[in-house]
Amino acid sequence: RVMHQMAPPPLSPVSENSQPLGDVNPRKRIRISSYSMGATNVTMQEHTVGRDQRADVLGRHEGFRGCTIWFTGLSGAGKTTVSFALEKALTQMGIPCYGLDGDNVRHGLCKNLGFTKEERAENIRRVAEVSKLFADAGMVTLASFISPYRADRDSAREIHKSNGLPFFEVYVDAPLEVCESRDPKDLYKKARKGLVQGMTGVDGVYEAPEKADLVLHSGQESAEECVNAVLDFLLKEGVIPEKALSSFAPPVRQLIVSPSIKSTVEEELNGLECEVKLDLVKLQWLQILAEGWATPLYGFMRERQYLQSLHFGQMLDLKRKCIFPGEEDEEGETGEDSFPMDGPLNQSLPIVLTLTQKEKEHVTRDGKVAPAIALSYEGRRIAVLRNGEIFEHRRKERAARQFGSIDERHPGVAQVLNAGEFCLGGDIEVLDRISFNDGLDKFRFTPMELRRILDEKKADAVFVFQLRNPIHNGHALLMRETRAKLLEKYSNPILLLHPLGGWTKDDDVPLEVRIRQHEAVIEEELLGADWTGLSIFPSPMMYAGPTEVQWHARARLAAGVHTYIVGRDPAGIADPASPSGDALYEVTHGAKVLSMAPGLSHLNVVPFRVAAYDKKAGQMAMFDASRKEDFDFISGTKMRGLARNGETPPHGFMAPKAWEILAAHYREKSNMCE
Repeated sequence: RVMHQMAPPPLSPVSENSQPLGDVNPRKRIRISSYSMGATNVTMQEHTVGRDQRADVLGRHEGFRGCTIWFTGLSGAGKTTVSFALEKALTQMGIPCYGLDGDNVRHGLCKNLGFTKEERAENIRRVAEVSKLFADAGMVTLASFISPYRADRDSAREIHKSNGLPFFEVYVDAPLEVCESRDPKDLYKKARKGLVQGMTGVDGVYEAPEKADLVLHSGQESAEECVNAVLDFLLKEGVIPEKALSSFAPPVRQLIVSPSIKSTVEEELNGLECEVKLDLVKLQWLQILAEGWATPLYGFMRERQYLQSLHFGQMLDLKRKCIFPGEEDEEGETGEDSFPMDGPLNQSLPIVLTLTQKEKEHVTRDGKVAPAIALSYEGRRIAVLRNGEIFEHRRKERAARQFGSIDERHPGVAQVLNAGEFCLGGDIEVLDRISFNDGLDKFRFTPMELRRILDEKKADAVFVFQLRNPIHNGHALLMRETRAKLLEKYSNPILLLHPLGGWTKDDDVPLEVRIRQHEAVIEEELLGADWTGLSIFPSPMMYAGPTEVQWHARARLAAGVHTYIVGRDPAGIADPASPSGDALYEVTHGAKVLSMAPGLSHLNVVPFRVAAYDKKAGQMAMFDASRKEDFDFISGTKMRGLARNGETPPHGFMAPKAWEILAAHYREKSNMCE
């Protein structure tokens, strides 16, 4: 089961820093001269139990992983917030760890120390020695201390290095003005008034790390983003195994450049010679990649991942090239991507950037793809594609496999058949978050943002309802019933109402109308505002039936979704060759396929029970075949006709305010056609 990863609390100051001089009793301070003195009648004793033996009985994962992660930065930068949130994450993974906080140790281990330079040095020495012992025991030690002097931090590193233990310096970098704006204990305010002397960053020195092992931009990034950055770092350093990380929560791979390199990438982007212009649908797929919905994809698919998706419906690995047995590529390696994969992952739809012959010629030189290519939308360069690979786009084959049809009257098939003859795959770096300035950006949340929102609602389970149509009372009934079932196991299951917000066919209800209609459903309390979150899922629609519903479900894992409600004929469409408008895909196959789809074992699938209007009860209800004559199925066509003609559906079919929004849309559309 994939559970929602609870986001850490907002960043808050760490008050280890200077206090008023009168707060420390000089009589309780030890003599400075005694710091360097050591007893002469003691001998180091060797343990009879080694680190590997300790590791065998410590934690849930094999191997010794003792180390110290040293968080340094100004007071209020967020060191303790990140450290304690990381401690919680590691504990949930089964990684033994302990957080040493600057304030806490001054209540015991270092309570007789003040804040002079010498006393700060002794404070750090003591903590480093304790950290070393914890690390030697096999613990991941998380030390969060201002530690303003570079020499003290270097000494802490040396204490570990001399004992063969890893030490990682993490600079929690937040501008002074950000730290001062947090300041809940008013230490900065007191320092500005002269009530606190030697306050680091005000009248006390802070020597920022010159070669930190990791830098966290906590003034611009959330606590959860900082924690994920540390987790990624620890994974690369071999401190935590991939299995532990994937068991905690699916990692999210966002492709938006970090603030620290944005200006450099932007300068490079504006100077690139080769450019590919994106249309709206390609931009929407870029948004999917950039925000991490398609994790662990690095960008638009190369041929290897394209073939895996097209033929297996999965991503098996992230290697860059297709290699025949016994062969090596030109570089002598297969170019394995470093992002963790705990096994095959469902990827039923290829995500590709198609090119025409003319576009291909523009991005190649002497038969080779340009090393960096700008991607632009409406004249603005928004992303760079690196390490590109061009391969043939066999459009009929793709359409046949993806849709089970090559009938161009199918809108998804038409898109594929009319696309370029080639595909360009490669690593993507997106300059900024993609927005549309259409009044709906406030509903567009990334997977990481949704995790935080769901945490604020204190969700212990998350279920999602994917839809591209207006909500009638039958939909609402199903969502309420699903929550009632989850309440048997969980205390606060939260609904993610997640309408599809990418391209849809012309006769579908526009996104703006659907969002207002959904808001009205919540306003009329068919769905509880306290247990419902409304957000837009940015994917374009392909109308690929059971193939596409797997993508819709798999993408939501990134947001921490636990349960997926699958409807009747999900992502379906009428057969364009059928005179009677029969469904192209068997209407129950979507739910059946999703329930046994590979690479989705963590997802709980709830099939959509068919709802219809119960004429006896005067409301929407679950269809009862034993009295089918009592039920009326109000199709989308019939609903649109009622709206256009100014008629109203039976009482209880849809919330009145929600219906009026829909009816007004169709009346306006009808008037425009006359």
